[in-house]
Amino acid sequence: MKDYIVRGMACENQVRFFAAVSTETVEQARTTHNLSPVVTNALGRLLTGGALMGAMMKNDTDKLTLRVNCQGPIHGMLVTADSKGNVKGYAAETEVELKSGEVSKAVDLGVLSVIKDIGMKEPYVGDTHLVAGNIAEDLTYYFATSDQIPSSVSLGVLFNDDTSVRAAGGFIIQLMPFATDETIDFLEEGLKGFAYTELLKKGLSPEDIISKIFEGYDVEFTDKLPCAYVCDCSRERVEQAVISLGRKELSAMIADNKPVEVVCDFCRTKYVFSTEELLRFLKEGRVR
Repeated sequence: MKDYIVRGMACENQVRFFAAVSTETVEQARTTHNLSPVVTNALGRLLTGGALMGAMMKNDTDKLTLRVNCQGPIHGMLVTADSKGNVKGYAAETEVELKSGEVSKAVDLGVLSVIKDIGMKEPYVGDTHLVAGNIAEDLTYYFATSDQIPSSVSLGVLFNDDTSVRAAGGFIIQLMPFATDETIDFLEEGLKGFAYTELLKKGLSPEDIISKIFEGYDVEFTDKLPCAYVCDCSRERVEQAVISLGRKELSAMIADNKPVEVVCDFCRTKYVFSTEELLRFLKEGRVR
């Protein structure tokens, strides 16, 4: 099953939902960064959550960043997503010696920052404490406190025996302001212990799972978009980052007479700049 996200409404438009299968996306992150299972699980959940939240944004140019700074041995994670289902991310520590399911221990206490760049003068930044460290409950808490939207978030990653990703995905279900008590009670009861990734593993699609959640109620799938691990780095962008270091820093690099290697945090691509190139940046007057 190729990765994708579905969006829609249910219960006579009292509920909106976003659901994803992100197995290939999370596996790409695992192999790119050579992650241990528990880090794959933690970052995989954040990647899926980021992709789902990116799908909530309205404009093609909107960007979302999820940043976790924590006291657990993973130390931190960063994920960025756009409104088209493209997502990328990395963890501060790639190898943590805990069981794959011990995400809360790997993350532990800390802060979740949600940064939305929606074309305003300054990005919107919302910070909340990590209340569980398992990412899903932390995002649920963020929606309730920062956005004041009652939400249910489910995120998960399951593994094969060789630690590759067998199934990954999740959903975000949100109540509209006019939702009735009956709808609220129905969802609270129906989502208790709901095992989204277990159903993905059994071959059910996000549409199948959403229909199962809202069995007996109307469900409308409004659209579907691909989901993928995509890094948009380029030599030109990295070159601008090197130039932005300034004249003093570049002069010191030139004095070392060694090539400068820059590695992208998201995709591990290496960009090498020779001493001659650094000199050219100075001579062209591009460095302040």
